[in-house]
Amino acid sequence: MKALFKTIKMAASGQGLGRVFITGVSPVAMSDLTSAYNVAENIYLLPQFNTLCGFREAEIDAVLSRITEECNLPQSDANEALAMMRTFYNGYRFSRNTEEQVYNPTLALYFLKVFQRDCRYPDRILDSNLAMDRGKMHYISRLPEGRQLIFDALAETESVTIFDLADRFGVEDILYAPKDTGFVASLLYYFGILTLGGVELLLPEGKALDLARQAAEALYQRGDLQPLCDFVEQKYFKVFSNRDYAWSNELTVKTAFLTPLFNDTLYIMESEAETERGHADLTMIVRPDRRQYRILDILIEFKFVSPKRGQTRW
Repeated sequence: MKALFKTIKMAASGQGLGRVFITGVSPVAMSDLTSAYNVAENIYLLPQFNTLCGFREAEIDAVLSRITEECNLPQSDANEALAMMRTFYNGYRFSRNTEEQVYNPTLALYFLKVFQRDCRYPDRILDSNLAMDRGKMHYISRLPEGRQLIFDALAETESVTIFDLADRFGVEDILYAPKDTGFVASLLYYFGILTLGGVELLLPEGKALDLARQAAEALYQRGDLQPLCDFVEQKYFKVFSNRDYAWSNELTVKTAFLTPLFNDTLYIMESEAETERGHADLTMIVRPDRRQYRILDILIEFKFVSPKRGQTRW
């Protein structure tokens, strides 16, 4: 496959191939295979293409009405069939920036084909051609967060919430990357088990890897700095030795706080920003396109106090 993509790349560089459009595969399959084709642009999540590979509900409704008419069935049967397709197929969202859902074309055409041919629903609602590979499900269920996440998704009691959607699943990632909630949920998304439900300012709770995010969220939303102070003191400074403290200064403290706080998806962050009376140690101004969320502009001034001889260092 690498040799194939290398050949395509060469052909597209003035050797007869003008345009290349690759579809039908996800980042799970492409991460390592396309290392020889590093000139592609991923349009997977762009809102302009959200409906490119699916049917809108209005289109499904129109076809169902036509089928019930040909089968001499009442219009109520078309409404019932639409409700059934919505229940089992439900629709997919491929972009965070649109509310429109589309129906999987393979599942929809499978249902419509049988309905038109037999004037009744198929016995099996799910097309076996789209059955998820058991090996993939077995792999996910063995991951630290996998089994519970699958149960939570099936229960539908609450949404599965992650910080960001992973986009790389190469061999190195599968073998060695942290298998946290975000990694597992992203896998389920690309396998078609989960779909995008929306964007909200929430973070998973109770996960060790998310402690810093929870502390940062408390500051973003409520202006509560204490959880972040506790995290820095208990997780960062705990590993410093007395020799490290000998070289510590205000920049050390600022860097310790800046690491868990940095979030360029929500803030324009600047260190030592100029103000009317001097410079601010750290400013976090909400991005103009994120003003609709309930998050705060933040300004932090750091002070480093050297401990006196004989006192405990903090």
